[in-house]
Amino acid sequence: MREITGASEQIDRRLAAGEIVLADGAVVTATTSYVEGRRRGGSVWTYRDLPSETPVPGELVELHRDEDVLVVDKPPFLATTPRGSHVRETVLGRVQAAGDPDASPAHRLDRLTSGVLLLTLRPEARAAYQELFASRRVVKTYEARVWTAGRPAETLPGVVRSRIVKERGEMCAREVAGEPNAETCLEVLDVAGGTARLWLRPRTGRTHQLRVHLASLGTPIVGDPLYGVEADRERPESFDAPLALVARELTFVDPISGRARTFTSRCDLPGEPCGPVTGNGGGTDELGGAGTPAGPSEPDHR
Repeated sequence: MREITGASEQIDRRLAAGEIVLADGAVVTATTSYVEGRRRGGSVWTYRDLPSETPVPGELVELHRDEDVLVVDKPPFLATTPRGSHVRETVLGRVQAAGDPDASPAHRLDRLTSGVLLLTLRPEARAAYQELFASRRVVKTYEARVWTAGRPAETLPGVVRSRIVKERGEMCAREVAGEPNAETCLEVLDVAGGTARLWLRPRTGRTHQLRVHLASLGTPIVGDPLYGVEADRERPESFDAPLALVARELTFVDPISGRARTFTSRCDLPGEPCGPVTGNGGGTDELGGAGTPAGPSEPDHR
C-alpha cells in the first residue's frame, strides 16, 4: 500500500488509528497478510482526508424538534448537504456533528438562501416527509428584496410562469421557449430606496426558480451574484453581502401526526445575519419549542 500511494506516513498513521479496514469491516494492522486480505474480500477501505473549509458565519438555529423532525433556521452561505468543496460546513454536517447522526434534509435550500429548513431525524420517518415535499403538498413562502431600477414594483404581475432549464455543468439556469414548468406567485409588500420587498410563493421547485423569475422581470434580487445587477455579479463573494432571499415559512399537514403545522423563520432579511432567537421558535402547533442553537456556538462569519 505504501508503494502504491507513496504516502507512508499517512498510511502508518491510519494503521495505528484503525482507520483502514477490509471489505468485511475487519481492521487492517501492520501484520495483516496479503493472503488474509484476499480471503476477506480483497478490497481495502479508508477515509479520505477532507480539504480545509472556510468557516461559515452564523449559528444554525433550532426552531423546533420532536421525535421525527428538526426544523432549523439556516444562515446564508451554508450549503444544505455536502457537495463539491462544502463537506463539513453544511447544515447536515453541523447537525450530525451535534449528535443527530441519522438526520437527513427533507428538502433543500440554495447555499446563498437563508431561512427555514426541515430535516428528518429517524430513518423510519424519512420517506413520509420527503414525499410531502416532492408531491408539492408544502406551501413555501419566501421573502425577498429586489432592485426596481429596471421596472416599477407596481407593474409586477401576480403570477409568473415560464420554462426553466439548467444544463448539467452550468452555473446558471435559464428561461427557454416551451411549455411552462415553473410557476411563482408574487406580492409586493413595500417599496423603498430603489428596492421592493416581496412575498414569493413558488408552486414548483426548479433550480434557482425565484432568482430566474425575478431577474427575467427586470427586478433581480439584491446581492444575487449570478442573476443580479452588474454590481452584484462583479462583487467578490463576501459574508457581508448575502443574498436578500429568506425562506420565511413552511406550512403543511404533518404526514405522520395529521396536524396542520407552520414553521416561520426568524432570520432578518439580509443584510443582517441570522442569530439565536428567544421565545417561540416558529412552530405554530403545540410541539413548537423555543429557538435555540442546533449545534455548538460558531463565530459570526457568513
